[in-house]
Amino acid sequence: MHVLGIVGAGSTTLCDRLAAQLDGRVATVESLPESATEPESTDGVAAAYGLSPDGNWVGTGDDRDLDGLLDDLSAEYDYALLSGFPDARVPTVALAGADAANVVAEAETADSADVASLAAEVDAHEPHVTLETLVERAKADPLEVYAGAIATFTGRVRAKESESDDPTLSLEFEKYDGVAESKMAAIAEELEARDGVLRVLMHHRVGVVEDGEDIVFVVVLAGHRREAFRTVEDGIDRLKDEVPIFKKEMTTDEEFWVHDR
Repeated sequence: MHVLGIVGAGSTTLCDRLAAQLDGRVATVESLPESATEPESTDGVAAAYGLSPDGNWVGTGDDRDLDGLLDDLSAEYDYALLSGFPDARVPTVALAGADAANVVAEAETADSADVASLAAEVDAHEPHVTLETLVERAKADPLEVYAGAIATFTGRVRAKESESDDPTLSLEFEKYDGVAESKMAAIAEELEARDGVLRVLMHHRVGVVEDGEDIVFVVVLAGHRREAFRTVEDGIDRLKDEVPIFKKEMTTDEEFWVHDR
């Protein structure tokens, strides 16, 4: 799922204009005042939903943050447009000089913004992918009718390897654009040539990933569990050994590129 933030006066208007330009399912998320986040339901209920017979629904609750919401949306939507989240770690369009953490484009007003170029901007950035995104993609594969197993691997940022280590605050990943994706695709294709392996999906995040967050996913759709488990292990081993992705570690004491040590 590709994500773009929009901040400044008219951000919701630009979200609506841009959504009409995007080819795929689009979700919009609007920043609300704190008072608007209370669930309109009976005491003691953390979330409340309304559902109509034709599939329309509304919901309210008090147990979501933005990262968690994007994780939930990523399995079902192609795009998420965020209105009014200046501190979000996503590429952001600033209207009328509004401040934001990661500005990739600017416009004076929502009506004057070039939505065609912004649509291209959305697709140019790294997508928001979770394990659930890849599992749902595997389940939707035409070959899933032959599958009796889905095996997964998730790599995450480890704070310490031993008690005496300085805690790791975050890792930063860089890759050779195009080369890393091509290599992962080639590895997946080779693994899919094995008997009983139907689909192999991989994703490695780039940029800053904080302590406790997920880094990399491998999902294998297979006829049986044995080939699924073997292939998911081989997949992550080959990804780490063969794909040109470089890691910088930030601890409480220092910063360093891991390949320099």
